[in-house]
Amino acid sequence: MFPLLTVLSMFYYICLQRQARTGTRGEIMNSRQAIESNQRTLPHTVEVEQYVKEIVDFSSHYGSENSMSYTMWNLAGMPNVYPSSGDFTQTAVFRMYGKWWEQCASAPQPFRRTPDRFHSQDYVELAFEDPVYPTSIDILETYHPGAVIRILACSLNPFFQNLPAEVRWEELWSGEPSKMVTLQARQFSPRIKQINFPTNLIRLEVNSSLLEYYAELDAVVLRGVKQRSLLSLYKMPLIDINDLSDSDEEKDAYEAERLHKQCRDTGINEHTNNGYFDKLPYELIQLLLDHVTLPDLCRLAQTCKLLYQHCCDPLQYIQLSLQPYWARVNDSALDHLQSRCTLIQRLNLSWSGNRGAITLAGFCSRFLKVCGSQLVCLELACCHFLNEACLEVIAQMCPNLQELNLSSCDRLHPQAFSHISKLVGLRRLILYRTKIEQTALLSILNFCTDLRHLNLGSCIMIEDYDMIASMISAKSKNLKSLDIWRCKNITEKGITELVSGCRLLEELDLGWCSTLQSSTGCFVHLARHLPKLRKFFVTANRTVCDTDIEELAANCPNLQHLDILGTRMVSPASLRKLLQSCKDLLLLDVSFCSQIDTRVVQELTVQFPKVFIKKSFTQ
Repeated sequence: MFPLLTVLSMFYYICLQRQARTGTRGEIMNSRQAIESNQRTLPHTVEVEQYVKEIVDFSSHYGSENSMSYTMWNLAGMPNVYPSSGDFTQTAVFRMYGKWWEQCASAPQPFRRTPDRFHSQDYVELAFEDPVYPTSIDILETYHPGAVIRILACSLNPFFQNLPAEVRWEELWSGEPSKMVTLQARQFSPRIKQINFPTNLIRLEVNSSLLEYYAELDAVVLRGVKQRSLLSLYKMPLIDINDLSDSDEEKDAYEAERLHKQCRDTGINEHTNNGYFDKLPYELIQLLLDHVTLPDLCRLAQTCKLLYQHCCDPLQYIQLSLQPYWARVNDSALDHLQSRCTLIQRLNLSWSGNRGAITLAGFCSRFLKVCGSQLVCLELACCHFLNEACLEVIAQMCPNLQELNLSSCDRLHPQAFSHISKLVGLRRLILYRTKIEQTALLSILNFCTDLRHLNLGSCIMIEDYDMIASMISAKSKNLKSLDIWRCKNITEKGITELVSGCRLLEELDLGWCSTLQSSTGCFVHLARHLPKLRKFFVTANRTVCDTDIEELAANCPNLQHLDILGTRMVSPASLRKLLQSCKDLLLLDVSFCSQIDTRVVQELTVQFPKVFIKKSFTQ
């Protein structure tokens, strides 16, 4: 009897060892806590259903900063539209869709080493009332579903003032970008992973590149239990007898020994401690490592001295995107990379460092002090750790900077932006959804005279866009793209000034600029003075008329993207003339154009098949 018990005990001990190799630290800690509190009675696990209480953060939205239409704030509360389908202002809509944005001159160059599995373009973070262990998440999509590709949960309670020592993000679900066959509303309920901490902060990441129009989200439902039963903590996967086979490490060792024997038998026996990599030219190994992602590069550095030397070579870090790893980027990560990034020229820290992960000392005092001198491109979208001191250090430590992205850094104080004027070599400046004021912007335009791409979309603190347009015309003669999406005070005077000095403009976004009136002749004047125009957005300007379209057809032969959503005064005849003249046209949005019905769109699509003609609808 006793020998049998001994054998069974040893068998179970081995199984536990196998399982421990795959168990997470959190599961082990939870199991330990459960054992220490084994006198408790089993808690009652009742599933709680919650709608979003508050929108904590987001990267972009179609709507305005001072209204509710098409904004992320529509995700709060119960559904407004579902189960109806169509284009509704009461939903949440991100700023981009499709692949055509990447074709524009203003699109940034992609970063090397971006992992193939990283597809996220936008995000929104949602706070719920009570922390729960999630059991399911429902996302109510009402128009062009399929944008959501990743769902994460955070250990932080967003309603607590004090930050914990550690903020953890856990992926609940992820998928590939997709395109739904139907446009009908749907409830998206992916199977989510169980996590070992309660959460009331959920993050959705989206990719709309395969969608034919803007995706619209109506509400998000979080279901979960406030307490997990002790039985769930003790749940153990069934033991497979195959787990008792040789470990992967033992198999790898055996294969390595077998390969070594084969090489020795064939006469290849000259080697060093670095293996046969010593026989390869240094440059060849460097080229091979160009295709390795950053985490794999760090792992590879631990294999041997030779590869450590290659993996730490600053030439491997000329450009570096940390955006795919935003949840893990902190001061320690920057300190670790500092010695490798002494030659870095392009750095993407977008979405990173929030909630205390990156500090002023870590980013400015240490990292930029060593690595900033060669930087020409710095992507800092949604980096809420930034403050005025950070921008001052960037201006001092990065004298060669040509591209700066501060998109959705909406917590920066207005006076912080004045330091940007010291970066006189800037060519691309993204200030979308920031609180920059007129004085700081005028200073930037006065000193940064080589700007090629300027994004001022949804910058609501600027009081006089006519004055800004006049300064751009005088100082930015080489400007190729200008985005003043949802500017509320530019007039025909500003447009006349702008086009008189910026003849090289290829992209101009005047979407939702309600103060512009076609009757003043501003659009005709614009078309006649911008022959290189490729992208022109006059979204939601109801005064655009046939004369404006005909002038574009006559003077802008390179036009590729045109958005005239919402106009009542454009006829099918003028559109046909435009399509015949502009042979490169790829995108034409005529949604809510009252004279352009579905039948006209179908006829034009047949006649001009390479043009994507968009016609939104409301059910």
